[in-house]
Amino acid sequence: MPPSPSRGRIIFFLILTTVFWGGSFLFTKIGARDLPPAIFVLLRFSLASLLMLALCLPRLGRLDRTTILRGAIVGTALGVTNLTFVVGIKGTSISRAGVLNNLFVLFIPLIARILWKERIGPSHLAGILMASGGIALLAAGGGQGFNRGDLISTLCAFFIAVHIITVSKVLKDDDVWLISLVQFSVVALMAGSTVALQQPAAIKVSREALFAIAYCAVFSTVICFTLQNTYQRYVTPTQAGLIYTLDPVWSLLAGFGVLGERLAPREWLGCGLIFLAVVVPLAIRYLQERRLLQRYRPAG
Repeated sequence: MPPSPSRGRIIFFLILTTVFWGGSFLFTKIGARDLPPAIFVLLRFSLASLLMLALCLPRLGRLDRTTILRGAIVGTALGVTNLTFVVGIKGTSISRAGVLNNLFVLFIPLIARILWKERIGPSHLAGILMASGGIALLAAGGGQGFNRGDLISTLCAFFIAVHIITVSKVLKDDDVWLISLVQFSVVALMAGSTVALQQPAAIKVSREALFAIAYCAVFSTVICFTLQNTYQRYVTPTQAGLIYTLDPVWSLLAGFGVLGERLAPREWLGCGLIFLAVVVPLAIRYLQERRLLQRYRPAG
């Protein structure tokens, strides 16, 4: 069995994953200027599926009915997540979308409470209250208040939580490469079905949109999933969650530096409250994990 990578290497590649994910907000915004959301998702995941198929050629013989079924289940959740992701970004700034998408951290315990009666701790209750206050400030700030794009981005956060829970509940000792291939293919099929139902008019794909599709397919899909599957298993979910809270930081920087987005004071305060609502419960959980580890660590 190969040795575990160093702590520094693990943290570096997980942070790099958040950089690529943060970049997907910028390039999705650019691509969605020219393309309807469903077409953008179709092209992105079709290309990602082809790339993953090339990587999976040596192991295709292991693709069985169980892998296809499980991949299809988690792929359906991923498909809804990505369709709402693009619709949300098309309708709001990437600065606001990045912060709102991070609410998935708070949706996970809420879903667990509804479905499995799991207890919601005081820190998560405090996070939910802070997030509600942050959303209220976003609604009061800016020219459009809490618009349709913000609502869809919040809904996307819910589906991100659903996807994460589905992965943890459905997948067992599956081949992560084949599962990813099935997932990406299912998302492409879902987007293709949506395009067929909508029957959009003829479109012209600009050079910028093609570059955005390529970036999102290669970096935000294939590379990010590979890095996540490779390195996240060496940290706890809480530690991974804390690292992934960097996503909105990169989207905010991209929105400011590239698109010239600006936030009103109330929007800044609202984004700050939502960010704290996500970070505080994770930080408390992380400290609890460290205490437990120190308590049960063998002496000497």
